[in-house]
Amino acid sequence: MNLKLKDKIKAVLFDLDGTLIGINLQAFIPDYLKLLSASVSHLIPPRKFISKLLKASEMVNNNDGRDTNENVYAKAFFPIEGYSREEIEPFFDRFYKNDFKKLKKHTTVIPEAREVVQTVFSKEYDVVIATTPVIPLTAIQQRLEWAEVGDINYKLITSIENTYATKPNLLYFTNIFKFLGYSAEECIMIGDEHKDMVCKELGAKTFFIEGNNSDLNSETPNPTYRGKLIDLLNIL
Repeated sequence: MNLKLKDKIKAVLFDLDGTLIGINLQAFIPDYLKLLSASVSHLIPPRKFISKLLKASEMVNNNDGRDTNENVYAKAFFPIEGYSREEIEPFFDRFYKNDFKKLKKHTTVIPEAREVVQTVFSKEYDVVIATTPVIPLTAIQQRLEWAEVGDINYKLITSIENTYATKPNLLYFTNIFKFLGYSAEECIMIGDEHKDMVCKELGAKTFFIEGNNSDLNSETPNPTYRGKLIDLLNIL
């Protein structure tokens, strides 16, 4: 932890779940699917809705970069049970405005998250929220608020609307670096999973945070650094 990256790193990329916010994914995901399907249950049977949603999400996971994640998802999901995108999306908008907040109970604040993010900003790094971009920006912004880091002007927040791939596809990271105008070597990715650490293959630095959802495997590039989130401040 004694190697300083100042003058070598220009951007810090943060994963969200398990990195800046604690989350019980085993409870969050089923509850999310239940609530979202309930928003259109008067039109679509929940079982059929969830089945098609999961298939559309898999298409997003396999996006080859020729279209946005949002469009890939929409082409795979609509029409559903004869209903068009224009007919269904208003119900989704209402869900994210009124009901998504019910999922906050499955998350916890990481006390040091705000201090770390604010300190990184004070050191004039560009800061990216590099969370898995398979849901809308409004949902990610709400989770940032739950993490008590939602009032910060990030350089980029990846979401389903503005990305052309998702983690662990290296294209996801390449597009972020291109957006920033930096080389991979000028960036560091902070996260708690294999799909975060793979960007080291492009030349980026990585910082692995061990947590409840951590899942490195034999194919994971050896992280440049390991430690608790607060330890990041020792190297920047």
